[in-house]
Amino acid sequence: MIHPASKKYRCIIVEDEPIAAEILETFISKDEKLHLVGKCTDAVHANNLLHTHEIDLMFLDINLPVIKGFDFLKQLKNPPFVIVTTAYHEYAVEGYELDVVDYLMKPIPYSRFLTAIGKFTYLIEAEDALLEIADRDHIFITIGKKQIKITLEDIFYIESLREYINIHTKTETFTVKMPISRIEESLNPKLFIRIHKSYIISKSKVEVKSANMMQVHGKKLPIGRTYKPSIEF
Repeated sequence: MIHPASKKYRCIIVEDEPIAAEILETFISKDEKLHLVGKCTDAVHANNLLHTHEIDLMFLDINLPVIKGFDFLKQLKNPPFVIVTTAYHEYAVEGYELDVVDYLMKPIPYSRFLTAIGKFTYLIEAEDALLEIADRDHIFITIGKKQIKITLEDIFYIESLREYINIHTKTETFTVKMPISRIEESLNPKLFIRIHKSYIISKSKVEVKSANMMQVHGKKLPIGRTYKPSIEF
């Protein structure tokens, strides 16, 4: 979704601790870029909000009643950007595997909240830039202060490294700070397909194919179990 410069990013809070929810609401109210659509205390009500509103960012507590935060996130087909909030360190790795923007430990300092929002803003602006040119034969990626043009025909495969991706091309590999799910949305499904939670491949670059693996540019890439039904080319 393309966001005009003047438009605010819509967010929701999914948090069953009243004090934590109130702190987040206060932080959000201080940011001119954010608009709080609603608050809820469980995944059921959060799901209703996601179906009735276009949400850009979800603040998600892990320890929710009935359905835990990560279990809820795994069920969403097209989740918004997610910032996880929790009092437990041990869930950090799983959170990044689910392409969350950031992982905030309670009690959340305002400075740490600002850092997370900075990451979110960077990612959603990068996504918007990609979506604007999704129907072209190339994309532009930002590395440092440079805008680099990559021709889609030159891409062999894209590899996820938590909040970063590696775009492997004919000439070199480009590392970009962006979840793989976001660049997937900008690619033409006739040309590219996701075969694993960590890999998107160019269909025309497949050299060897089996039930559990595809070889692209000499590298054997696994096919994820949940992706097998959609692989028919």
